[in-house]
Amino acid sequence: MTTVTEPKRGVGETEKLTINLGVVDLGQIDLLVQEGFYSNRTDLIRTAIRNQLAVHAEQVKRTVARRTLMLGLQHVSRADLERARHAGQRLQIQVVGLARIAADVSPELARATIESIVVLGAFHCSPAVRKALADRIL
Repeated sequence: MTTVTEPKRGVGETEKLTINLGVVDLGQIDLLVQEGFYSNRTDLIRTAIRNQLAVHAEQVKRTVARRTLMLGLQHVSRADLERARHAGQRLQIQVVGLARIAADVSPELARATIESIVVLGAFHCSPAVRKALADRIL
């Protein structure tokens, strides 16, 4: 499997989140934006999230190591799965970040070679592969 631990941010590699904030919090955010501390609401929210992730970075690293999770991007190609099938192996995909199964992977190959998928972040694959693996996505 091809593994990149720090994926570059590009089109399609971010996920949209929706949050509910109280009007006082929202007003304070708008005030900080208006005063030029942040370029927009999103800038403040991203900065706050990154700061909290930095505060907890050691805990994240320890948990990733303890749970044997891949941190970053894990791309699974058709060749990876064909090698696993040839070797009689079944994969357990566990990722904190982005797990991506190549577009040319058939649902049959995915079911034959992927035992389970645990993704804390985003999981990208074709709709047919997602449907074939629905009972294995934890």
